[in-house]
Amino acid sequence: MRAIVTGQIGMDKKQYLKAVADFAGQQGEDIQIYNIGDMMYAEGKDVRPGRILDLPISRLNSLRRAAFKDVISESTSTKNLIVNTHATFRWRHGLFAAFDFDQVAALNPDVFICLVDNIEVVHHRLHRDFDIDATLKDCMVWREEEILATELLSQAIPGSKFYIVSRGRHVPTVKTMFRLTCRPQMKKVYPSFPMSHVVDMPEVLAEIDSFRAALADHFITFDPGDVDEKLLLDRAVAKAKEGKVDEWLDVSPHTFGGSRTEGEKPLRVRVREVLDIAGDIDGQIYMRDFKLIDQSDMIVSLVPELPGVGGKDIPGLSSGVERELQHAWEHTKEVYVVWKPKKNPSPFITETATKIFKSVPEALAYFEEKGMFGEKNLFGQ
Repeated sequence: MRAIVTGQIGMDKKQYLKAVADFAGQQGEDIQIYNIGDMMYAEGKDVRPGRILDLPISRLNSLRRAAFKDVISESTSTKNLIVNTHATFRWRHGLFAAFDFDQVAALNPDVFICLVDNIEVVHHRLHRDFDIDATLKDCMVWREEEILATELLSQAIPGSKFYIVSRGRHVPTVKTMFRLTCRPQMKKVYPSFPMSHVVDMPEVLAEIDSFRAALADHFITFDPGDVDEKLLLDRAVAKAKEGKVDEWLDVSPHTFGGSRTEGEKPLRVRVREVLDIAGDIDGQIYMRDFKLIDQSDMIVSLVPELPGVGGKDIPGLSSGVERELQHAWEHTKEVYVVWKPKKNPSPFITETATKIFKSVPEALAYFEEKGMFGEKNLFGQ
C-alpha cells in the first residue's frame, strides 16, 4: 500500500510512524517511511532547525516539490510506503496548502490517513517545538482544516480511501496503522460503548477496556475513546461551577509509550481556555465519531449493566451509543450489540441490529465462525 499520512503541526508523527515501521519489521513486512519535512531540510541546508515555515512561500514550495520528486522517483518499486507530510499549514503566512496536486497524483497513493490526537497534548507539543503563540481554539481549527483538506485530496485521487486515525491515548494505535498499510483487507470495526457517564465506575470501565482490547486483537478498530477531550471539558465545567475558571487543570501528557515516568510533570491547561472550546469539542466529537463509523465495515456495541437507584440495575445505554447504532444501521453497516443487562433490549435495538449477543466471548466466537478473523489467521497480526 502507498499511504499519505497527514496531521496538524504538533502531532509528532515521525516518532509514531517509526514505531509503525518497527512493528511491521517484527511481522516480516517492510514499510518505507518518507518524512517530507526532513527531506526539505536536507534540500535546504541553510535553513535553521524549526524555522522552515518562516521561509517565503515560493522557497517553501520549491523545497517541498524537490522532496516529493525524490519520493516519486525512489519509490517506484516499493511495496509499502508511508509519506509523512501535511495537507495544510496555518502559520504566519496564513492558511496554505502543503502539497502539489500533480505530484500527489503522480505518487498515486492508495490511502490517505489523517492522524489526530487530544488537543491539549497537540498544543503542548506545538509550543515545546516551535516559537509560536497558539491557543487551544487555534489547534482545534487547524485539526478540522487538516481533516477536511486530506479528505478532499483523497476524493480527487480515483480509487483512494480516506481514514481518520487517532494516535492513541494510553495504548498507541501502531497496530491499526500497520494493518491499514499492510493488511487492508481486514475487517474494520467501530467499537461503541458508554463513556462520560461511567468514568466513576471502575468495574464497568475495566469491562469496557477488555471489550475494546478484544476487538483490537482481531480487527482494524477505529476507537472513539482514543481521543477523550470530552473528559477534559467535563473537568473544566466542574471547576467553573465552583467559580474556579482561572485555575489550571493537570493533564497526563502520555499518549504514546505507556504511563508517565516517575517525576514527569503533567501538562497544565487553563480552565477558561478549555471552556472557550466547549462548542468545538462537542461539534468535532459529533463529526469525527460518525466519520469513524462511515469508514468502518461494522459497529460492535457493548451495553453493560449499571447500578441503578434502589439496587435495580439498568442498561448502560447512553444517548451517544443509541445515535451511533442508528447512524450505522441507516448507512447499511453491520450492527452487532453485546447486551449485558437482564432487562431485554427495546425494539429500537432489536430492530436495527444484525445480531445481539449476551457476552463478548459469544460475539467473538460468532465472528470467528463467520471467517471474520481470516487475516489474523493468515498473518498472525
